[in-house]
Amino acid sequence: MKHELIVALDVPSAREAAAAVARIGDAVSFYKVGLELFLADGPETLRMLRGEGRRVFLDLKLHDIPRTVERAVGSCLRYAPDLLTIHAQGSVAMVQGAARAVREAGAATKILAVTLLTSLDRSDLDLLGVARGVEEEVLALGRMAVGAGAHGLVCSPREVGALRAALGPDAILVTPGVRPAGGDVGDQKRVTTPGDAIRAGSTHLVVGRPILGAPDPRAAALAIRAEMDAAL
Repeated sequence: MKHELIVALDVPSAREAAAAVARIGDAVSFYKVGLELFLADGPETLRMLRGEGRRVFLDLKLHDIPRTVERAVGSCLRYAPDLLTIHAQGSVAMVQGAARAVREAGAATKILAVTLLTSLDRSDLDLLGVARGVEEEVLALGRMAVGAGAHGLVCSPREVGALRAALGPDAILVTPGVRPAGGDVGDQKRVTTPGDAIRAGSTHLVVGRPILGAPDPRAAALAIRAEMDAAL
């Protein structure tokens, strides 16, 4: 499976997104549009990315009753995203509804289920009343979501090795929380380096601030891609 670097366009407007894409240039072809940017300038940003031949990871983390999520996925398909996220915690019927919307539309979009946000750790699970440990919870949610029709998962690189062993070679495993060695972890709690994530079994790495905040975003992206290639 080809390994991809996805740049997270965690910016507040289509204008800033276009500027970031221009700075990165030909170093990256895959971009994530999350909730902030989608709500501000979603259609304009997605038209810009598609117009430049870029691939799109639409990271909306849909989570509602099954029928609502199924219809919401159907609405998202008008933008033809390559990847689209839902929350695994919506359980079986919700994941099945999302997968059904893609299947019935004959779309190429892949549904990814988010297990646990990379901003959460054991102390957060305690507050939420989750008795299982982080890895145990991620594995349970991951198996459930893929079994219900998700094409893959969004997961911390700390758990990707266990998920790859559990799910086999075909599952798409997209990992945020990736930081170059010595980089600032920001608000992420479960992080690792690009090379370690690829060696553990990640197929796609999502990187935002280490690239967008670099003095030379193109060079920063190329350095991360080189680390990914070396890990293979």
